[in-house]
Amino acid sequence: MTLVYVLLAVAVIFIYFFRKDIKEKIIPDKEKNYTIDDRYNAEKKKREKEIDHILSKMGKNGVNDLSSADQKRLDELSKK
Repeated sequence: MTLVYVLLAVAVIFIYFFRKDIKEKIIPDKEKNYTIDDRYNAEKKKREKEIDHILSKMGKNGVNDLSSADQKRLDELSKK
């Protein structure tokens, strides 16, 4: 009976230390499976969301209230 407990404890410790490796084998990372189009669309969606956030800030407070970093980032994003 104690052998069963020892084996169970070893199994639990093994799973605890290697849980990330086990998880990656069972559930692969979604980004690794993205096609070029999927990556492009995800990046485009992220850019649009960031632009919308900056524009909503600009709509609430006006253009003059934007920080120089926000203005610079908006210029960069609008050129892409």
